[in-house]
Amino acid sequence: MSAKSSQPYQPLLLRILHGLTGLFAIAAIITAFWTYDTYDGRWGRIPLPKFTEIEGIHGTFGLWTLLILPLFAVYAFNRGQRRLMQLDSINKLTQFGQSIWWYTLHRLVNTLSIFALTFAVFSGKMMDEKWLPQGELNHTWYYAHLISWLILVTCIALHLLMNIKVGGLPLILSMINWQFRSKDSPALWGEHISQWRSNFALKKVKQWLLSISLFKVLEIFVLITIALAWIISLIKELG
Repeated sequence: MSAKSSQPYQPLLLRILHGLTGLFAIAAIITAFWTYDTYDGRWGRIPLPKFTEIEGIHGTFGLWTLLILPLFAVYAFNRGQRRLMQLDSINKLTQFGQSIWWYTLHRLVNTLSIFALTFAVFSGKMMDEKWLPQGELNHTWYYAHLISWLILVTCIALHLLMNIKVGGLPLILSMINWQFRSKDSPALWGEHISQWRSNFALKKVKQWLLSISLFKVLEIFVLITIALAWIISLIKELG
């Protein structure tokens, strides 16, 4: 099947990973505020119903986000590189008001959004689910998680605004259009995975690490942060 010509074409895998990540992240953001409103509210609140189970629901959405984020990050820093910041991004930002300035800002916002989400899931994983129900509201990681919420909300808002500015409604619709080209067919994914596994070798991993680039540095940082979130959390539970 082919996508409508009036819309830019987005790879199917990108749409799936982007859609799942966005869905889980937005659900986590909404339930995070409800959790804050239920247990804290020191900096303002809205009349939401008191729902003590909301923290567990928020944690579930956060966990799903944490599980899908590594896949999305690997895709973004490899096949999706052109949608992220480039080595010459800073120079292009000097061309204020021109089309390239908006495109560059769009890529920077995309990149920052990935890091904001990484910060959010990491800080959330560092928290203890008993803190808020017990009224322990002054933990450093709780404050960090609140800050990550603000940063993530800002990044998502800017991400949507930049999409509208750069591509308008056609770009937005292209991310939720489920038509795909034959080369993107899920029927071929098994073959692609088999090829990747057959090409995978320790020597090639070393070559990949040695041929360092901006995107590899960013990708490694995000993946290590996610791995540390799991490791530290496991150590805390065992301790």
